[in-house]
Amino acid sequence: MAYDLVERRVFVTDLQIGMFVSRLDCEWSDTPFPLQGVPITSREDIDNLAKFCKYVFVDTQRQVATSSWLAPPSVVKPAAVKPPPPRVPLNTRLITQHAYTDTASFDDEMPRAREAFETVSKFAEQLVADIHAGKSIDPQALDAAVRPMVASVLRSGDAFFWIESLRRHDSYTFRHAVGCSTLAASFGRHMGFHGDAIVSLAAGALLMDVGKAQLPREILEREGPLNDMEWDLARHHVEEGGAILDAAGVTDQEVRDMVLTHHERFDGSGYPEGLAGTAIPLAGRMAAIIDTYHAMCTPRPYRPAVSQHLALRQLYQGRDREYQGELVEQFQACLGVYPTGSLVELNTGEVAVVMVQNQSRRLQPRVAILVGADKVELDEFRIVDLMRQAEGIHREIQRTLPAGSYGIDPSEYFLA
Repeated sequence: MAYDLVERRVFVTDLQIGMFVSRLDCEWSDTPFPLQGVPITSREDIDNLAKFCKYVFVDTQRQVATSSWLAPPSVVKPAAVKPPPPRVPLNTRLITQHAYTDTASFDDEMPRAREAFETVSKFAEQLVADIHAGKSIDPQALDAAVRPMVASVLRSGDAFFWIESLRRHDSYTFRHAVGCSTLAASFGRHMGFHGDAIVSLAAGALLMDVGKAQLPREILEREGPLNDMEWDLARHHVEEGGAILDAAGVTDQEVRDMVLTHHERFDGSGYPEGLAGTAIPLAGRMAAIIDTYHAMCTPRPYRPAVSQHLALRQLYQGRDREYQGELVEQFQACLGVYPTGSLVELNTGEVAVVMVQNQSRRLQPRVAILVGADKVELDEFRIVDLMRQAEGIHREIQRTLPAGSYGIDPSEYFLA
């Protein structure tokens, strides 16, 4: 069956061993539970959830493998549920098949991540120039540019994200294309999709705004909001993107879905077709979340960027309206409370950048301290694993900061 989240609300007191909790009645950040979800393997898991939640949401398509000593078979078997309502069929490649784990350490993957970033960056830079020159996209070149990046993300969940977060201040179009492609690869990994499907998602995200190359330059370079006439014209970048794919002979369904439906919204308020709910392809629903999140986190001439943490909170506020709620939850779980590359202020007053997630303690990542408690930049950064600190020293994240706070540019430390 194609992957499309199906959840059932269950009171905590009615939970049974073998169920998988995918969503809470409160925010994950207010609890000690991992954002990936909570497998119910013992009565203790249920008791712990009861301390924070009255009810939770159970993924009815996911069953937790349990050992016979945990509970008898009659308890392990999940309660019978009604079959989900009919849904629009999805491309069969978007099926949860894998539970990816890192096969390379952050440090070991860094050289390959750098090389993969250079490859996809060069393609993205050349892409816009080629479109302006009337050249078609080369599907084989696209695939060759994206595959090394996807391979890096599959080997390590943090290394490529770290490299991408250190990018210099390039044009918004370039930054948005590469950033969204990285997010799509990571999101596909988190969802457990087949490797080729993840490549398609990453390629689709890289091309989402390719149609903007056909818009007047004065609209693309406008430093303020567009008027109504200009906004109507800008919306045509979706159709222009589809035409560019047609001219290049791009038939990959996920790529087309992302380009053509990334501005559709779950409540039907999007464009160009006003599609709603699962009439929007799954790749398009994912693309809407990715596109919006990255746009909020990227500074523009007419507005500052918001912190990645705040962007995730704003997406959460739009769940079940603009965006499918279950997918928003999964996107949050994918990135963590403090996404890689986030600027954060510690309880000591020091300012740091998040380098590596600690999967078992998502509130305690490995960070690089760049600014002292006096808010003066350090001559040399200090790397601290918040989960493994020296005795007598306790640092924790107090709040997140927008990119560029206190004049900090992490690339000056790590790309010098």
